[in-house]
Amino acid sequence: MSDTDEKTTHFGFTDVPEGEKAGRVQGVFRSVASKYDVMNDAMSFGIHRIWKDAMMDWLAPRAGQALLDVAGGTGDISFRFLKRAGYGHATVLDLTEPMLVEGRKRAEAEARADQLDWVVGDAMALPFADYSFDVYTISFGIRNVTRPQEALNEAFRVLKPGGRLMVLEFSQIPNDMMQQVYDLYSFNIIPRMGQVIAGDRDSYQYLVESIRKFPDQETFLGMVRAAGFENAKYRNLTMGVACLHSGWKI
Repeated sequence: MSDTDEKTTHFGFTDVPEGEKAGRVQGVFRSVASKYDVMNDAMSFGIHRIWKDAMMDWLAPRAGQALLDVAGGTGDISFRFLKRAGYGHATVLDLTEPMLVEGRKRAEAEARADQLDWVVGDAMALPFADYSFDVYTISFGIRNVTRPQEALNEAFRVLKPGGRLMVLEFSQIPNDMMQQVYDLYSFNIIPRMGQVIAGDRDSYQYLVESIRKFPDQETFLGMVRAAGFENAKYRNLTMGVACLHSGWKI
């Protein structure tokens, strides 16, 4: 295939060759890794914690389950999962090693070291055998994957029969006026926060743009079903600012 025929994808509002996106995403998260959790609190006014708790409420972790937390970064979802389950095992996978390094520094990681693995890997080519996990989660990460459908296909592959998929991602507000207000905040305030708190405006400009490029709730639900998941559903959070998608491997 010639260079002119190479497929492109979006990196925020910019079209880039598919082969470049992963490297650019790694650059973003390498840049913000040390301030990632602080910025999450600042951008969402702490509401991301409520969303993640809602994720655990719907997921209802059970003792002894094996979790694969993809794009798991600093381990926020894995820590919540293990706390709810009581005991079990979580594998945190992320494309960007500095994010995992930050996760290992957290007090929760030290307290649960025997229940956690930290793996550098690609959501589109998971380094695990078929039927390896009871639960697959990806939180605010799938919109950064070059080909999200392939990530969902991989999720289906590594889950055991009866396994559960749970995706938490920013989404689209059904009310046009509210969406416009949210866009004004996102595009005008969040990059400035990124500059002040993380010293990186460009990375947070990309993250805001990537939200707008992600499929809406119904479109993404169709992708979950196309991967093979059944009983697939979604729940809007905070009027659709974020959304939970759930599916089962039956």
